[in-house]
Amino acid sequence: MEDLELKSLLASYNQKLEQANVLNLQSWVLNVKCFEDLQKQKATSKLKSLIAFKLLAIALGILWVLFLGNLFYFSLHSSKIFFTVSVGAIFVINLAAIIVYVNHIIEINKINNSESIIKAQESIARLQLSTINITRILFLQAPFYCTFWWNTNMIVNDPLRFWLISVPVALIFTLASLWLYKNISLKNANKKWFKVLFNSPEWKSLIKANNFLQEIETFKENM
Repeated sequence: MEDLELKSLLASYNQKLEQANVLNLQSWVLNVKCFEDLQKQKATSKLKSLIAFKLLAIALGILWVLFLGNLFYFSLHSSKIFFTVSVGAIFVINLAAIIVYVNHIIEINKINNSESIIKAQESIARLQLSTINITRILFLQAPFYCTFWWNTNMIVNDPLRFWLISVPVALIFTLASLWLYKNISLKNANKKWFKVLFNSPEWKSLIKANNFLQEIETFKENM
């Protein structure tokens, strides 16, 4: 009789323990789900705030490209070869930046709170990589700001100034832009010079949005 009572008590205890474990698991899942939804909303909100910044950049970029296009059109003459090539290169690079920013807005608008964490992180990773790539490309226009005012008269009539001042300055800007193009990457994100270059609201918003999502994993591990 005592054995039956003991078995009954053990069964009852095991049942209550199992129920408690189920409740704890349900509570854990609910807490994680609530925190996950909150963090995804924060990340999405941070990304959405980028749209206004990018729209402004696109608007200013369009005005700049129209101005450059006008200069290019009216400088199509062999006597203005340096000016034409320089303005044309700056025009193409800035036009590429506008197209990339439009794609960024499309990418951001695709992100919503119902997306999985992995998909949201993939979207942020694509935005980060694209931001880095277009920044690298934009730096390639720097040397052309040193050559647009060159002309054949300068080379013929003032060769000393041209070869000792104008060319070295353009060369320095060329080497600097090529170095930046090569070294601007996520692997250098902790370098001081990288943080100085990427100190814009655009980059900070991407980092914060990514941090919100990474906090979800930390929360799960600490629960």
